[in-house]
Amino acid sequence: MELTFASAALILLLVMDPLGNIPIFIALLKDVDPARRVTIIVRECAIAFTVLLVFVFTGRQFLDLLGLSDSSLNIAGGVILFLIALRIIFKHPEGVFGDRPQAGEPFIVPLAIPSIAGPTAMATVVLLVSRAPERIVQWVTALVVAMAITLALLLFAERISKLVGERGLLALERLMGLILTAIAVEMLLRGIEAFVRQLQAPA
Repeated sequence: MELTFASAALILLLVMDPLGNIPIFIALLKDVDPARRVTIIVRECAIAFTVLLVFVFTGRQFLDLLGLSDSSLNIAGGVILFLIALRIIFKHPEGVFGDRPQAGEPFIVPLAIPSIAGPTAMATVVLLVSRAPERIVQWVTALVVAMAITLALLLFAERISKLVGERGLLALERLMGLILTAIAVEMLLRGIEAFVRQLQAPA
């Protein structure tokens, strides 16, 4: 199945999980001056975008250096994505990525990394480029679109939280988790299929 621009942007948006990050951002920024919160959110999204952009342009070379194949990346990405999707669906008290610091103004960790630019997002952008390097402009544009939507949702985090309520956010997050589970299974199946083809290929 060939990924379109729209599907790539949607997958990137899902793995960044802005709706799931709304409670995290609200909790970590509750003691920060409201005017300062906007600056922090923009800064953290910019850092996350830069990190993912670096993986877009250097991820393939890094995989080649390690001797990793596309099938192994598909399987590893699918496993990680599946585990994260399960933690989204079945809410964990420590959050999707584990313990998070509660004191002081957050910087890079845990908001930019791993909340937005987590291991799955990094693996996803590398996988997109490795599957179709000639479409790198589309992948970068999809990343820009996904990050812009993420930024907009996080800037209005408090309003969204008040509008839909805690139960509404939980329902939306679980729906995203369900979609991520399906994507994870698809990645796993694609990786296993590619691996089996390699075994069947004549030496």
